[in-house]
Amino acid sequence: MFFSVDCRRCARLAGFLAQVRKEQPGYHALPVDSFGKIGGRFLIVGLAPGMHGANRTGRPFSGDYAGNLLYGTLHKYGFASCAEPLDAASIANPALSLQGCRITNAVRCLPPQNKPEPAEIRNCNSYLAEELAALPPGAAIMALGTIAHQAVLMALQLRKSSFAFAHGARHALPGNLTLFDSYHCSRYNTQTKRLTAVMFEAVVGDIASHVRSKEI
Repeated sequence: MFFSVDCRRCARLAGFLAQVRKEQPGYHALPVDSFGKIGGRFLIVGLAPGMHGANRTGRPFSGDYAGNLLYGTLHKYGFASCAEPLDAASIANPALSLQGCRITNAVRCLPPQNKPEPAEIRNCNSYLAEELAALPPGAAIMALGTIAHQAVLMALQLRKSSFAFAHGARHALPGNLTLFDSYHCSRYNTQTKRLTAVMFEAVVGDIASHVRSKEI
């Protein structure tokens, strides 16, 4: 993988992170690397680091509300060693690990108002393409939201119109990959009941069955 926390491809995002580092000197406030070993059969693609989550801890979906449902569900299906994401104080604690699973984002830097611009998604897309190229045949990809879904298609040079996003949808992709869609596990989506724990667990449960069927 050629990703580096020294990446400064997007001037707007680099400038915003520099400002955040001044205001929050204890925060990671740099591009955020993926979490989990390369080459597993399950890749999760989120949107971007959250201000007080991954932007603070340096680990995707750690330190804020969005990670609670994600890591709890991954633990339930055997993909994570802990049900709760560890916070910044214990970020190096080896107790939290992923098994056969890796977590990344469509955009590696915190965007203002959590809204990356189209050019920023494109600038970061080669990093996602590298993640996808490392997946073995039969692997599953879970896109958390429309932007992540479209970023996966962009990285694979596929037409967006051929694979419409819908919660619970499953798409067969070239290279014997399968894309599973889910609403993002954000606080807003869960508080408004757009996404419930039952709905989210159903998607991850389908992925667990799919991945394990490929291991036989």
